[in-house]
Amino acid sequence: MSLEGIKQVTETEDLTQRQKNEAQARAKQTVAEARGAGEELLAKARAEAEAQVKGYMAEAEERASHHTEQVLEETKQSCGALRQAAEGRMAEAVALIVRRVVDA
Repeated sequence: MSLEGIKQVTETEDLTQRQKNEAQARAKQTVAEARGAGEELLAKARAEAEAQVKGYMAEAEERASHHTEQVLEETKQSCGALRQAAEGRMAEAVALIVRRVVDA
């Protein structure tokens, strides 16, 4: 092989190696960009999910508070009804006790 032929093969090999290195660098850059975009999308999705969860929690707390108020009101009314029933029987109980004490 002539010196010119060897030089041409060497240049072709060098060119091929440079092209290969450039292709690898572009591939790494593409992967890095894709990873960055994916991480950005993931962060955005997480933020949206967290905001949605906060909204759901606020709704649940509001419903629980409303339910608690209803239960407390119902309990208060039940206690009032029991108290009235007991007070209504108080005179009868006092009369019964007096009769037993007097008759004894």
